[in-house]
Order: sequence, then structure tokens, then C-alpha cells
Amino acid sequence: MTSIERTAYPRFKRLITARELHVFFTPGEEERAWAEEVTDSDEHQFALLLALKSYQRMGCFPKQEDVPEQVVEFVRRVVELSESTLPVYASQRTAKSHRSLVRERCGMRYDGPAARKVAEETMRIEAASKNNPADLINIALEKLVEAGLEIPRFSTLDAMASTVRAQVNEEILAGIRDRMTAEERRRLLGLPDVVGLDRKTLFNALRRHLIWLVG
Repeated sequence: MTSIERTAYPRFKRLITARELHVFFTPGEEERAWAEEVTDSDEHQFALLLALKSYQRMGCFPKQEDVPEQVVEFVRRVVELSESTLPVYASQRTAKSHRSLVRERCGMRYDGPAARKVAEETMRIEAASKNNPADLINIALEKLVEAGLEIPRFSTLDAMASTVRAQVNEEILAGIRDRMTAEERRRLLGLPDVVGLDRKTLFNALRRHLIWLVG
């Protein structure tokens, strides 16, 4: 599994500076008016604004428990809600409706199959020259943002990168095998064989020769 820290996949930092809070998580006056208009309680208004600012920053919806308390407290303070106000939904139906509102406002589209198709096609093209799963994930993220598509979960992209890389590598190896003569294949398969008085393999001899050529 690829470490998420090695990729550009959006995630909350462990420590968010005061400047980052102000720049990325301050709801504007127009945003606050919009949230107040489309919600029916302080809790829903709070939850919607948290979802909006998180989505604007990350391009996807984090789990509510993954939003740092720093961010929660900051947004609560900015919109001047009481400390007892929590960003909770009365029902999953309301939460789903709010996600649709946020996507519409941000000009993003939620289409899982389309997002996975864009990501897989991008990875398959790039895997011919790149073998690092983190690189494949990063390039797929760029294409998803360009297409205005909501980013799939990291686990989805990670599994996809592993599968695509394995398939493309197998295709490359198959192409090499097809271009080899029967004699070349026989010699290649014989590299692990132990020969000579020093009991070394042909692969060791080839390796020493390559090292000598490189210098």
C-alpha cells in the first residue's frame, strides 16, 4: 500500500497554522448568507459551512470525525455560534442534500464511474514510463481536478495504481518475450544456473560485466 504522505492526495495537516485557518477556512459573508438561507438550524448551518470549506480545500468530503478540532472551533468562532452548537445532521438525507449543494456551488461533479475511468486511463498511459504508484496517483489527481470530478477515496486510487502498474508491466514483459528468439530465451532462463569452478551463476558474471561497463 502506498503511503498517502508520499502523494498529493488532499488531507488535513496535523498542525494547521493561524494563517492557513484564515485563508482556507474563513467563510465569506456571501457564503454565510447562502448557508443561512438553505438551512433550518444553527447545527445544519455550521455543518454545511464546514463541509463547504473542507471541500474547497480538499476536493472531496472528509469524514466528519477527520475534520480537526482546530478547524471546527475556528469556523464556529467566525460565524459567531455558541460553543454548544455542534455540526450535526438530523438525518442522512439532509447530509446528502448538503453535499449536493456544496458540489453545485463549487462547480464539481460527483460521478464515481467517470472519475475511476479518468483515473485508470491516466494511470495506464503514464505507467508505460513511470513505475512509482505515488506518481501515478498524483497525475490521476491532476486530471480529475481538470475534469471537475470529485476525487475518489485514496484506497480506491491506491488499489487502482497497483493493479494498473502490474498489468502494464506484464504487457511490457510480454512484448520483450515476443521479440526474443528461442536461443535468447534459453540463455535468459539459464542465467541462474551455477557453472564453473567458482560455483557462480551466469547472472553473477553478467552483473560483474555490467558493473565494469558502467565504471
